[in-house]
Amino acid sequence: MPAVNRKLLTDADFQDAMERQIGIRVFERDHIVHSGGAILRFDERSVVIQAGVSDLSYFTRTACEFYELKKR
Repeated sequence: MPAVNRKLLTDADFQDAMERQIGIRVFERDHIVHSGGAILRFDERSVVIQAGVSDLSYFTRTACEFYELKKR
């Protein structure tokens, strides 16, 4: 089944994706830098994504683009 990517822009977008534990893709300078995992927390400057028990990744909101990966 094809996937649909929805760009996360607002705090409400991030909150929704975090609550639903949706997989996230992160792009920086038009390159994918992370795929998979769910948002653990976020604020106005950063987003923390957890892909495993001890696998945490930190991203700057202004330097990256975040997409929710949903199945059709």
